[in-house]
Amino acid sequence: MFAGIGKKKQKLDSMRPLTEGEVARLKEEFLVEFTYNSNAIEGNTLTLRETAMVLEGITIDKKPLKDHLEVVGHKEAYEYVLDLVQEKVEFTEKVIKDIHSLVLMDKPKDRGVYRSVPVRIMGVNHEPPQPYLVPIQMEQLFVQYKEMKQTMHPLEAIARFHVLFEGVHPFIDGNGRTGRLIMNLELLKQGYLPINVKFADRRRYYECFHKFYEEGNNAKPMIELIGEYVEEMLDRYITILNS
Repeated sequence: MFAGIGKKKQKLDSMRPLTEGEVARLKEEFLVEFTYNSNAIEGNTLTLRETAMVLEGITIDKKPLKDHLEVVGHKEAYEYVLDLVQEKVEFTEKVIKDIHSLVLMDKPKDRGVYRSVPVRIMGVNHEPPQPYLVPIQMEQLFVQYKEMKQTMHPLEAIARFHVLFEGVHPFIDGNGRTGRLIMNLELLKQGYLPINVKFADRRRYYECFHKFYEEGNNAKPMIELIGEYVEEMLDRYITILNS
């Protein structure tokens, strides 16, 4: 899989650059799809079309304020991620907290703050650490990620970081959205395109976590899922540039 992705990435890198207009259009399309899917996975009730309308500043009648704020917060968080990549900012715990602060626009007291109560991850047979252990485990996770990046293919390291981050579940809410934004931050820094984990694939996505924690840190399902999404985006861009 990695070899095929590498060849397609090389092919895309060798093709003509996208025009400013093409970049803007594709960025807008991706932002709508990414925001819709990432929020929908967490229970947001806005449709794809309604998400696009909210991103344009339109209020959707009879839909909760919370759902609107989640769209706006996710948009600002993704734009912040793009700025981090552009400015080559080091990936740190502060970056994670800053991303989370934007994501959790609807809960000001919990923004960017590690949780102080125990939590459970629905559908996964794994118990996140007690609150007092969260700062310690997050620090250890960064040490572990640094080692993984030195010994693994970038996509494997990113996939493993994602399942481990969600396993710590450092925040009271917004862990999933924050984790997927972090995933795209790290993909972009490695020269890949951002990916969009689809709401329609949520069962498979959750199963990746289940496999990891039930089968002795088996990250293969998550690596394959992320790899497929990366390849899908490469194919999409290559097709656009060939047209």
